[in-house]
Amino acid sequence: MNKKIFLALVLTSTLMGSMGLAQAADDLSPIPKVSEAWRFEVTPYLWAPGIKATLGLDSGLAKSADFTSNNIVSNLKSGGMISAEAHKGSWGLMGDLVSATLQHSGAIPVQGGTATIGDKITLQQTVLTGAATYTVASTKDVYVDALLGARAIYATATLQVNGVGTASKTTSTLDPIVGAKGRYRIADSTWYLPFYGDIGSGGGTTNLTWQAMAGVGKTFGSLIDASLTYRALYYDMKDGGVTQKTTMFGPQVAVTFKF
Repeated sequence: MNKKIFLALVLTSTLMGSMGLAQAADDLSPIPKVSEAWRFEVTPYLWAPGIKATLGLDSGLAKSADFTSNNIVSNLKSGGMISAEAHKGSWGLMGDLVSATLQHSGAIPVQGGTATIGDKITLQQTVLTGAATYTVASTKDVYVDALLGARAIYATATLQVNGVGTASKTTSTLDPIVGAKGRYRIADSTWYLPFYGDIGSGGGTTNLTWQAMAGVGKTFGSLIDASLTYRALYYDMKDGGVTQKTTMFGPQVAVTFKF
């Protein structure tokens, strides 16, 4: 009888230990849990994109601006980058803000010629994306939200040319977007692959805008995630806009606080 009791205790302890390990693994899963309780995320991040833009200043001089990821920090005069999400059940809201003022001094070609003139180009851009989301896939390995929203862009370009003068122009636009975002868990681990994509058009001054992001991340429990991704943002404004064709692309480091 004692032997049977001992075996029963060992079996019970083993089962409880297995359940504890499973619970611990579940707590460290990078896949969000869909429930009727509110959950929130706030993500400050640093995005160091290279920027290629065709400027429309109506000045007859500079027609392009080129900021690379290598010198983005030295060119950055001010800025802020943060995103946030709120979810209840399958529904949610998300917002993302990128605001930066870049300034670059050098020499530019005179339009239609080969001569160069000393200049200073200042490009101030604020990009605000907001959307409603709905969870379309939620398993132990995959989480996907569909999204429907809008992106607002406010851009000001200023060109100062030695011996010539200053030209400045401002454009703002608001465009509807559709897209999806989510993450894929790597081999039942705490590592995951985050992804994001959207596309839109229809604003008063925009022909097309899209955004994409992908990379790798790791969860550190129920409170913190960290990720390293590559992100690209493109928009093409109609004639009359400050930046007819602009591509922002580069690495992004983010820390997400969950509560």
